[in-house]
Amino acid sequence: MNSHVSPLPPAYPDRAAWGTAGKLRAWQAEALELYLDKNPKDFLAVATPGAGKTTFALTVAAELLQRRVIERITVVTPTEHLKVQWAEAADRAGIALDPNFSGRKGRTNKDFQGVAVTYAGVATNPLAFRVRTEKFRTLVVLDEIHHGGDALSWGDGIREAFDPATRRLSLTGTPFRSDDNPIPFVTYEAGRDGVARSRADYTYGYGHALADHVVRPVLFMAYSGEMRWRTRAGDEVAARLGEPLTKDLTAQALRTALDPEGEWIPAVLTAADKRLTEVRRHMPDAGGLVIASDQTSARAYAKVLRSITGEAASVVLSDEKAASRKIAAFSAGDQRWMVAVRMVSEGVDVPRLAVGVYATSTSTPLFFAQAVGRFVRARKRGETASVFVPSVARLLGFAAEMEVERDHVLGKRGGSEDGDLFAPEDALVAQANATEAASGELEAKFEALGSEASFDRVVYDGGDYGTGGSDEELDFLGLPGLLEPDQVRELLRSRQDKALKRKRRAPHARPPAGPGPEGTGTPEQVALLRRELNGLVAAWHHRTGQPHGVIHTDLRRKLGGPAAAHASSEQLRERIEQLRDWAAQRRA
Repeated sequence: MNSHVSPLPPAYPDRAAWGTAGKLRAWQAEALELYLDKNPKDFLAVATPGAGKTTFALTVAAELLQRRVIERITVVTPTEHLKVQWAEAADRAGIALDPNFSGRKGRTNKDFQGVAVTYAGVATNPLAFRVRTEKFRTLVVLDEIHHGGDALSWGDGIREAFDPATRRLSLTGTPFRSDDNPIPFVTYEAGRDGVARSRADYTYGYGHALADHVVRPVLFMAYSGEMRWRTRAGDEVAARLGEPLTKDLTAQALRTALDPEGEWIPAVLTAADKRLTEVRRHMPDAGGLVIASDQTSARAYAKVLRSITGEAASVVLSDEKAASRKIAAFSAGDQRWMVAVRMVSEGVDVPRLAVGVYATSTSTPLFFAQAVGRFVRARKRGETASVFVPSVARLLGFAAEMEVERDHVLGKRGGSEDGDLFAPEDALVAQANATEAASGELEAKFEALGSEASFDRVVYDGGDYGTGGSDEELDFLGLPGLLEPDQVRELLRSRQDKALKRKRRAPHARPPAGPGPEGTGTPEQVALLRRELNGLVAAWHHRTGQPHGVIHTDLRRKLGGPAAAHASSEQLRERIEQLRDWAAQRRA
């Protein structure tokens, strides 16, 4: 590789992956070699958040500039803040990008080798960008390309503006769009089922990155609780968050939980701050981020945090220059908490973020993956991340499927199994770029009457840990902040065993199961193991496409024993370990 790119660190700031090359991470070097071998006009790189896509793209750009394949670079991002972030990263790589360029200006200072713009900016004047692209041999870097759905103005804009580009490098770190609008410059191939799926030229998923110690293991701390609210019809409803409810009741229970006037938010923020304190024993500058649904809630959450910590939280409300400065200041400092609306969910690099609170009603898989991506960026080996989430089946399902790699699917409606279509992701980003909706814009007749929070479980690596007991919360909050992935799993199991023993000693505990064909183990143990097995089976289903029943049958064929509903604790453990082995072999 040319010495021109040698100053490039693996990510900004310097934080090389364990066991990889000094200048580039192993995946970056491999992807670069593939790119230079193919010399393609279009190249799609899918890499998990925190893996170092920016470094890879700038390495490609520097190499193409050095070889005089290109003369100019255009970087397209979803948000204003990311323009600045790209320009700063490029400057450290010896490439000058103008983040203040717009289609209206037409020209930029000759000292700049390129520009950084937003998808929205391109859509307002695609012809101006097309003229610039035709004038110079241009590399176009499309960051988070999933925002370029063809039927939307952003997709139409980038297709018109950058069709004549010399090279196009598309990047994404999260599952693709949940609608079936084709994305410009992405290749689709029909599978055996006749459905067209996106094809990446290089993929580096979360599972691989975790094995390479490039990203942190993420523990999801789930909290349930009793909710009470008054509907628009004037009826008072009470329900427990996390229990099987209709879609509408789940949404109303979640809204009640996220109400800053209730008890759920203060309790969860208190728990999250305790976790942050524990993490800071090993990561002294570790920070926390609360992702809120709207401005009003964000300000209210910040007040709650101040009452808990005695320290003001940084509040980021919109994607403006002042917000970028706030994010940069928080990233460089040691302040405990930042509260933000959707804009911090994607691409924003604050490596010290280690604890998060998912306090938003947005529940698309793309947004969830983007939000969690803010916490996975590892700076040194052993760092862990903890994300506090409402105990809602949809969110817990996303948490259990962290390692699932997804493609964009055409010709098939996106959405959940009950037909609930995902909200268009671009609408969320457009809202973040403008002004976030205030809570008062929601239905005024809905009224949250009260909420309580209770620890439910920890979700990690597709498995559930915890019995939902109130006395075990501190056991899980007190996990050390520096742990290897395998150590996380072992400690979670030991904490769960401790909680089960406590339950057995309790006066109201049921007697342990006696000997016989069902094997040993208390009913609580068997129920927890069965729940963990079902979670892993669901994750394996999403990874392989095999039906749940087929997976269970394969496990029984290999290991023997009855159906999961009648299996002993030991048989359930064997099946859990077998699934983990299959997952490890697939990653390898």
